[in-house]
Amino acid sequence: MTKQINKIKNIFSIENRTKYFVFVLVCLLTVSVLIFAILILGNQSLQKRTIVTTKEKLNAFENITLEGKSAIVFDVINNQELFSKNPDEPLPLASLTKILTAVVTSKKLKENQTIKITEKDLSPEGDSGLVVGDIWKMHDLRDFTLLTSSNDGAFALASITEKQDPNGSSGENQNNEETEFVKEMNEVALNLGLTNSKFFNEHGLDITNQTTTDQSTKKESCSGAYGSARDMATLFEYVLKNYPDILEATRYQNLEITSAEKTYEAENTNVYVNKIPNLIASKTGYTDLAGGNLIIAFDAGLNRPIIISVLGSTQEGRFTDTLKLVDATIKQLANS
Repeated sequence: MTKQINKIKNIFSIENRTKYFVFVLVCLLTVSVLIFAILILGNQSLQKRTIVTTKEKLNAFENITLEGKSAIVFDVINNQELFSKNPDEPLPLASLTKILTAVVTSKKLKENQTIKITEKDLSPEGDSGLVVGDIWKMHDLRDFTLLTSSNDGAFALASITEKQDPNGSSGENQNNEETEFVKEMNEVALNLGLTNSKFFNEHGLDITNQTTTDQSTKKESCSGAYGSARDMATLFEYVLKNYPDILEATRYQNLEITSAEKTYEAENTNVYVNKIPNLIASKTGYTDLAGGNLIIAFDAGLNRPIIISVLGSTQEGRFTDTLKLVDATIKQLANS
């Protein structure tokens, strides 16, 4: 009996009580740490799921309103359409036509081939300052034509290209007759898969035909070229990958370009050229039938070219539409 009492006293001695207390305290701390860790990890997992859900729901293009009838935003590296509005609707192209003119010319002529400006070359509408008798290198005239959207320059490029073919004859298409150069344009377009595009001249100016009926005489107009926003993005992508030098000049606000006769101050028709971040290339277009057109390529970061094509906007709206799409693209990519 005494031994049992002593054993009980030993169990409840201060030394043993301290050991038990420490043991229990360690167990409680361990359990607390485990519970806390589980709560933290669970909360982080919940936050991650919430962030993922938020990112999935984010659409930076969702509330955009555009003046343009048609538009597309295309990610070149990932071959992905980020946004579109009526992307396959054929619309008047105006001076976007000159992109294909530059491609066909570059396929046919050497970069340093000389081109002498004739009086006939100055027959299209508009005056970009070209001088009869002046001599240009092909690549300089091409740069000048795209940067200033020169109708005379486009006509001169087409004319010298046709002169390589003895059966070719360049001229204004008043009767919708397809010249050899324009035939080549349409063949290239077909080969590139531009299924919604058709070209009638080399500069994109509207064509007015005189039509006589029994009761009246009236004028009917058609565009110098038709195409879709998707087709223009495809064409731009092709040029950037295969003929990057063609569009190099269009990234600048202005350039001094020298011919045999003088130095030209060439101003970019894209007046927003400095408002677009990391601009790679651009081309404007505007006629009465087309309204305002603009196609650009810019680097969205880490060598990620994005092409934006806007058709059927207004003279000012083509620029503001494009800026909206640039901003939305940057936000969309930052949250993807």
